Formats: sequence, C-alpha cells, structure tokens
Amino acid sequence: MRRPLSPLWLAAPTRFAALSAGTARLALALVALLLAATLLALDTPAPPAQSQEAASRTDDVADVVLYESIVEGMRHGGDYYAVAADALRGGNYPMRPFVTFRLPTLAAVQALLPAWASLALLWTLAVAVVLAWYARLKPAFERLPPRIVAMLLLAAGLAVFVQPDLVAFHELWAGLLIALSMALRKPGRWIEAVALGAAAVLIRETAALYVAAMAVLAFAEGHRREALGWVGALGVLALAVLAHAHAVAQVVDPLDPASPGWAGMLGFGFFVRTMTISTALAQAPLLLAAPLVGLALVGWAAWRDALALRALSVFALYAALLGIAGRVDTFYWGLLVAPTLLLGLAFTPDALRDLFAAALDKRRITVKRVVR
Repeated sequence: MRRPLSPLWLAAPTRFAALSAGTARLALALVALLLAATLLALDTPAPPAQSQEAASRTDDVADVVLYESIVEGMRHGGDYYAVAADALRGGNYPMRPFVTFRLPTLAAVQALLPAWASLALLWTLAVAVVLAWYARLKPAFERLPPRIVAMLLLAAGLAVFVQPDLVAFHELWAGLLIALSMALRKPGRWIEAVALGAAAVLIRETAALYVAAMAVLAFAEGHRREALGWVGALGVLALAVLAHAHAVAQVVDPLDPASPGWAGMLGFGFFVRTMTISTALAQAPLLLAAPLVGLALVGWAAWRDALALRALSVFALYAALLGIAGRVDTFYWGLLVAPTLLLGLAFTPDALRDLFAAALDKRRITVKRVVR
C-alpha cells in the first residue's frame, strides 16, 4: 500500500491521498473537465458593470434604490406592502407572482434603525463570519501562514459584502448569515447554526436551499434532532411565505405586470460568472478568474471534513439554481454562497499534489515464494 505524503499546508492528508492510481487518474480527468467547463463563463452574458457616476446610479443599481426607498417609506410610517407596491409600480417592476415582493423582515428591521446602525450591524456580521471561520479552520492548518492565506481568501469572498451602498440588499445579509451558520455548525452543536439559517431564509427565501441541504445531510449522518431543527426552520419559512402571499394579494391588481419567469437556462458558465463578479475575482480577467472558481471547488472536494461535504453540496445546489432558473438580472442569487467559495483555494495545493502523487504512483510489491 502507498503511504500518503506529508501534507503541504493541511494538518492531515486530503481525501485524494488514499486514492488508487486508476481512480486518481479518473479524478484528474474530471478536474480537467471541470476547469474546461468553467471557461463556459467566457460565453455567458453578464449584467452591466456598475457606473462610477452618481447620476447613473439609479440605472445600474436600480434594485438597491428600490429597497432603500421602501425602507425610507416605512420610516415615515408607511405599511410595508403598500409602500413596496407603490415602489414596484413606480419602477415598472413585475408584481406577480407574490415572490416578486421581498419578505418584509429586513426592511422592517432597517426601518427601525438609523442608516449608520444598519451599516454597523452589517460590518459586525462580516467580522463575526471571519472570526468564526478562523476558529473553524484553525485545526485544519497547523501553521500560521496557511491560516493567513485562508483568511485573505475569505476576505476576497467578502469584498462585496461590506460595501455601504449595498446595505439594503437582501442577498448580502442572507449570504453572511449562511456563511456564519456553516462555520458554527459542528456535530452536537447545531442550534446556533439552525437559528442563523432560519434568519437567512426569513430575509431571502432562496436561502431555503442551504437549509434543505443541511437537513438532508444531518439526517443522512444520523443526527436526527439536528435534522428536525433544520426542518423546523423550513416550517417557519413556509408559514411566513403563506402570510406573505396573503398580504401581497391585498395590494396587487390584476393589471399589474407579471414576472417573465425563471427559466434562464444559462448553464454552469453562468454560475461561474456570478461567482467571479460576486467576489474579488471581479478585479481579475475572466480567463483567469473562471478556472480559479473551479479550483476552489476542487479544494472543497478534497478537504477531509464533514463541513467540506456540506459546503460542496450547497455550492452544487446553487450552481443548479443559477444554471437552470437564473436570468442575467438575477445574478445576485450567487451572493448567497459567494462568501466562502474562495476558501476552497486554501485546500487546492494539497489536493492537486495528492492527486498527481496518486495518479503517477507506479510502485508495486511483488511477493515471491521461495522453495528450499
């Protein structure tokens, strides 16, 4: 049997270290296929870049302006659904079906707080994500330099999430809550993770994919009480959505515009593109940034930890959501998983070294029978 090589950065060998030569070669072929698939992003439409001119702000970040106007209307005593309906009509937004209205949770909280307090709360949440992931990753990296690299990669994933202009954007808050929930979840310690997951879905219902994945994996691993906790979070969301749908029906008219639907069918390349524009990879050429997204996924697949399986499952679900249902103007769904994606690059050096070492291994043990 081949003995695994000593890890480069990690405290323990990756999942790939114990692969047979044939299996490792197949895995390398799949990695090459994945990296080639990320280049589909080069032929995928992207949303228009944000203008640097203040006069153009209402054109290229119209959704943010919409959410800010709703919060401002509520601060002046308006009812959420009446204010939201007026804002949507004024911006010629679709108003049917009811999911075109955001859940009122974030707007209600921000209406109670001054603008500076909302921003301070967002930054506090981002700091909590960094601290939680540092503590979670500390056992995985024995030395300080790899930990610093991992935190820099996390910071690259959080670059968009600390922008003051986006404080009213629902996906930012839900994405940070998901990232914090994932870092805090451990076997036997899941209540905080479930509570944060419930908060995420009550801000943005598309976070339900994360909660559902955590429920399924908890059940598969035999953590029945934890699985019930995640299912309970989905139950809370279901009740909230029912109440939300009823409230929306009271303010929508039959002649209000309907959504064009959510069947963009833009494929895996669109997921890759959303990951690049939702992180610091937006500053790199797409030809370089796209393969880095693939390498990050390889890193997550290699880390020998239950958390890695959860993260990879969540990335796969949102890749499917964006690839099948996403439209060019719904790229922001990717913000729900963008904070932690690039952390996978911290595991990639060990992953690739172990894969190549296993694939190139040609050592054999020959047993000879000696007859005297």
